[in-house]
Amino acid sequence: MTISFRIDRILGDRPFAEVGDPVLAVDDEGRGLLAVAGTHVAVAGVHEFSSTAPVGVYGIDDLTCRALLRARYPVHAMAFHPRLPLLVVGTGDYDGGYFFEGELLLLDLETGSATSLIEHELGRQVLGLEWLSEQELRVLMAPPDDWQDKDAWTEGHVAVVHRPDWRALPPRSITGYDLAGPRVAAPRTDHREDACRTVSCLSTNWDPRRNVRAVEELPNGRIVATLDGVQLESWLPSGRRQWAVPDDDGGGRDIVIAADERSAWVGLVRPPWEERAQAVVRLALQDGAQLDHLTPADAVSLVRCADGLPALAPAGRNGKRSRLRIRRGSRIYFRETVSTKDEQKPGPGEAWLAAADLGSIPVGERPREPRGAEVDHLCPYSWKPGETHFAGPGVETADGDLIYAGTVYHCHGLQPGGSFVVRRMVASEEPTWVFRTDRKATDLDHDMETVYVTYDDGEIVGLDLRDGNVRWRRHLTVAGVPVVATALTVTEPGRLLIGTTDGRLLDCSTAAGDDCPADHRSHRGGGHGGPHPPR
Repeated sequence: MTISFRIDRILGDRPFAEVGDPVLAVDDEGRGLLAVAGTHVAVAGVHEFSSTAPVGVYGIDDLTCRALLRARYPVHAMAFHPRLPLLVVGTGDYDGGYFFEGELLLLDLETGSATSLIEHELGRQVLGLEWLSEQELRVLMAPPDDWQDKDAWTEGHVAVVHRPDWRALPPRSITGYDLAGPRVAAPRTDHREDACRTVSCLSTNWDPRRNVRAVEELPNGRIVATLDGVQLESWLPSGRRQWAVPDDDGGGRDIVIAADERSAWVGLVRPPWEERAQAVVRLALQDGAQLDHLTPADAVSLVRCADGLPALAPAGRNGKRSRLRIRRGSRIYFRETVSTKDEQKPGPGEAWLAAADLGSIPVGERPREPRGAEVDHLCPYSWKPGETHFAGPGVETADGDLIYAGTVYHCHGLQPGGSFVVRRMVASEEPTWVFRTDRKATDLDHDMETVYVTYDDGEIVGLDLRDGNVRWRRHLTVAGVPVVATALTVTEPGRLLIGTTDGRLLDCSTAAGDDCPADHRSHRGGGHGGPHPPR
C-alpha cells in the first residue's frame, strides 16, 4: 500500500512568489530567461539567526519558475553563461568583526543543482560578475577583511577565472590563487529599484509575501493565516483574499479562534533585538478590526487548549529554544528551568516539563495565564541523561500523551540525529517512541493515525501515531519547484493546511491506495533517520 499526497489548492500564489522582495534582476534575452534575487530574510521555524536569500530563474514569456536556489548570504551579482545552461551567483556579507564572507555559486538550470565554488572556508564577498567568454569569468570581490583598511568598504579585487568546462566544475575548486588580482574601485550599488521595476513591467500581481507562521480553517470554510508583515489575513472559500491586517513590526505568529467564532486571538512577533514586550491582540474575523490588546509580562506562546479556549503558555527567555507550544492540551504545558537546591548562585539549572491545570485558572474574556496557578513539574525535559533538549511545536493526543519536536543542544550547532520528534506519557520519564533526523522540524500536527511533521529542508514526513515508524515522506514542491513548509494544521483526517516560507497556503490531502502517481511519491533527503527505541 502506498500513500498519495496531493496539493489540491494554492492560496497566495502569484508571479515571482519564490523570491519575495526583489533586490537584483538579470535577464538573458536570447534564452528568454530572467534571474531574480530576493531579500536576505530570516526563515521562520529554523534556528534563531538562520536566513536565506532566494534566487529564482523564470521564463519571461510565462513567468514560470525554472530553477531555484537559496543562498546563505545576500546576493550582489548574477550572470548567465553565454552558451551553457548555467547561472553564476555572487553573494556575501560582513561578519560584524573583520571578514567579508561569501560564496560564488554555480546554478545548473537543467538539473537545478547548485555548487559552491570557492575553496576557502570563509569564501569571499562577491560584488560583480561578468562573462568575458565561454571559458573566462570576471569576478569582483570585496577585500578579505577590513583590518586596518579603511578603504575596504569602497574598493575590492578583480580576477579573471579561466575554466575549460564550467559545467564540470567540482565544488570548492576555485582557489585563492585563482582569485588573486589587482585592487580596484568597487562601489556597493543598490539594484532594488531596478529589480522592482523589471518584475513590475512583467507582472503587476507580484507580492513579497514571506513566512506563513500559522494557518487555521473556520467552520464556514474561510482560512486565516499569520505571516511576516501581516497580523492576520482571511481567505474566502472562493480563493480570494478577503482582508489583511498589516504589521510593520514583524507580523502574527500563533492563532486561536475565539469561542464565539467571530474573532481570533493572535500572538504577534517582535524582533529579538527589541526590548518591547510581545503583544497579543483580538481581531474581528469579519474585517480584521482590533477588539482587544494585551501585553503579557513575559514571552508566551498562544495556544488553543483541549476545551477550545485560548491560553498563554510561558515561552522562557531563550527564544525558540525554550518555546514549547502544545496545541489542544488538557493543561498548559511549558518548558521551565529550575535551579537545583545546592546551587550557591544562579546557574543553568535543570529543564523540566511543567504544566498548570486549567481548572485552577479562572475563565474570562481573555486567554488564561498560569501566573499564580499551581504548577506541576512532571518530569525532566530531557529523557536521556547528559543531553540538553530544546523545545519546539507539539500536540496532545486524545489519550493524553504529548507529541512534540525539538533539538539536542550542541555547542557546534545541530548535529546528525540531533533533531527529534517524541511521544511521551506525561506521567513517565521514558518516551513511547522517538524519531530522530538531521533537520529541524518547523511544525507538526496529527490525525487519528498519522503524525505529520514538516522540516526546514522542505521535507514532510508522516509518522505512525502509535510507534513512530515512517509511513511516508516526500519533499514539497509547487509546479516542480521545492518549497519549505513553516506552518501545518490538520483540519480533518488526511487533510492538511500548510504555510510556506514564500507566503503560500497549500490545501493538501493524503490517501491510502494501491498505487500513486510518481510525482506524488515520497522521497527522502540526505541524513534523515528513523524511529529510535526509547532510552
